[in-house]
Amino acid sequence: MGDTLEFNEIYQEVKGCWNDGRLRFSKQNVVYKSSKTGKVDSIPASELNLAQWRRVCLGHGIKLGTSTGHVYKYDGFRDTDFEKISEFFKANYKVELTEKDMCVKGWNWGTAKFSGPLLLFDVNDNTAFEVPLSNVSQCATGKNEVTLEFHQNDDAEVSLMEVRFYVPPSQADERQDPVEAFAQNVLSKADVIQATGDAVCIFKELQCLTPRGRYDIRIYPTFLHLHGKTFDYKIPYTTVLRLFLLPHKDQRQMFFVISLDPPIKQGQTRYHFLILLFSKEEDINLTLNMSEEDVERRFEGKLSKNMSGSLYEMVSRVMKALVNRKITVPGNFQGHSGAQCITCSYKASSGLLYPLERGFIYVHKPPVHLRFEEISCVNFARGTTTTRSFDFEIETKQGNQYTFSSIEREEYGKLFDFVNAKKLNIKNRGFKEGMKGKIDEYSDSDDDQHDAYLERMKAEGKIREEGNDSDESDSGSDESFNPGEEDDDIAEEYDSNASASDSSEEGDESEDESAKKKKAKKAKVVKEKKERKPRKEKKQKDAGGPKRPMSAYMLWLNSSRERIKSENPGISITEISKKAGEMWRQLSKDEKEEWETKAGEAKRQYDKAKQEYKESGGGSASSSKKESKKSGGKKDEKNRKSAVVDKERERGGGNDSFKSREFIETSEESSSDSDHKRKSKRKKESDEEEEEAASTPASSEEESD
Repeated sequence: MGDTLEFNEIYQEVKGCWNDGRLRFSKQNVVYKSSKTGKVDSIPASELNLAQWRRVCLGHGIKLGTSTGHVYKYDGFRDTDFEKISEFFKANYKVELTEKDMCVKGWNWGTAKFSGPLLLFDVNDNTAFEVPLSNVSQCATGKNEVTLEFHQNDDAEVSLMEVRFYVPPSQADERQDPVEAFAQNVLSKADVIQATGDAVCIFKELQCLTPRGRYDIRIYPTFLHLHGKTFDYKIPYTTVLRLFLLPHKDQRQMFFVISLDPPIKQGQTRYHFLILLFSKEEDINLTLNMSEEDVERRFEGKLSKNMSGSLYEMVSRVMKALVNRKITVPGNFQGHSGAQCITCSYKASSGLLYPLERGFIYVHKPPVHLRFEEISCVNFARGTTTTRSFDFEIETKQGNQYTFSSIEREEYGKLFDFVNAKKLNIKNRGFKEGMKGKIDEYSDSDDDQHDAYLERMKAEGKIREEGNDSDESDSGSDESFNPGEEDDDIAEEYDSNASASDSSEEGDESEDESAKKKKAKKAKVVKEKKERKPRKEKKQKDAGGPKRPMSAYMLWLNSSRERIKSENPGISITEISKKAGEMWRQLSKDEKEEWETKAGEAKRQYDKAKQEYKESGGGSASSSKKESKKSGGKKDEKNRKSAVVDKERERGGGNDSFKSREFIETSEESSSDSDHKRKSKRKKESDEEEEEAASTPASSEEESD
């Protein structure tokens, strides 16, 4: 037998929800690591004093007890694992793995026992169920009754809200009430937050980004109290997973991040992270509300009664001592600008991405923490809006994908080197030797200088070059195309080409001349193509003509539309068309023949009505309109004037012969005046001509003399 035993997909029950992880038995300790949170439970081998093998809902499980009073339960083993685990425990832990049966009778009366952090309910000396007292949020008492309320888990599909125990009165000891004794045993181990006593210290008006606002933080021995103007939060130290201290990119501020599981709640909102923002220039003098002896005994030199320094240093130092967890800071990563973070966007909000030694953390909206061990692969992608940035995609083993976009192109080299050094699988460079399965975790990829982003750019460049080559080949084929060598139909396709083709056939005297004519011919074709577009005239519909008949499909659709709506309630118009098209295609020829016959009959009626309409003079108005559009200039103006005159006549009631007396007199006067002016003008012109005629012969005679 080896020195260790390892099991995958081992489950641990957390407030009604199963969390999977990995369990390892070694000679020194028992280690369980949760896949969801990454939290590690380590049990020293010297403290183990109880080991039970039980049949549970997920196969078989192990219950381990320690000399310090802690109990650990792990489920998901197979029946065949019992022998090798039992032998390993005897050989290394000197503890016998005993089989324990559970009571499945379903009785609701029995004996309640308190065993460390568990409340056991036994029926006939067999355990029916166990209640972890750390899950109890409130304990209320009544007459012969005790009510336990439990913390809720958002990940659990079904949550247990409360359990009530009936405690019969005891006649053996009348001085102590059995109900109160039961409640005291529960509260001694329950996770009930009671603000009794004074706070160790208080920090006033700290800026909090998540949840947003300014809060007074009161530090108690067992929990953290956030007091704001609107909301209050009480956070037990047992729910704190990790602490982060991250410098801002401007080097003037600091983020202090507290990771919580389970998260704090406000209505339907869950806050998995508590993010505080500090200024580096803000200092504080802090005095703990404890005696120096108590401080030394409680914190073992980690804190002192009087401390001074930067505000963020004091808060982080006190939290580290009370929570008893180390503070995570950025590692050796340094970006292009010299900062330990990268500016990017996540879900349309700008923030900072910090590459850590064992994961990535993004602050602040929404905060995201991704551990390397839960990352399946990463991907470097082109920016969607500009080539001066790229996207960094992270895909987890659970199938979730996180995309950090708008990262400056200068950060690519630093980030790729960091990912490559951490031996993360890069998706877009493909799998290579030493990059599959477990080999990926332990292979040395520092010598691999493969640039994934550069290779992708090269591949896309090749695709563009191939596209350009294909375009050039297409254009080459167009140049070799010779209209003169084809049939005459090609030349007749364009009006200008007909004469060009004729001239080329008549004048083929030499190769040079034919080449020149071909080039000229091509140029004419291109010009004529551009000039052809305005000549297209839209076919005008005659409003007075008969309506065109419907096709067989449209006739069938009109009759079937209501039936389709009734069979598919709430269907949209576009979906009706799609559904009708599918139904029409599925009809047989005999079924379609009925509608095709109706469509043919409607077509014959339309042709007959159209012929009668044309014979009666219909459509002449539309043809006259087309001719008037073609003839421009003065004819259009005359037609418009005549149309206006016709309209005026129609408005006047059609009495063209009737004229008023004033109109007749003014028209006669105007006509007489105009005649008089014409006569005077003609007389003047005739006098001038006579004078010229009289003077002209005299001058000509003088010149001849």
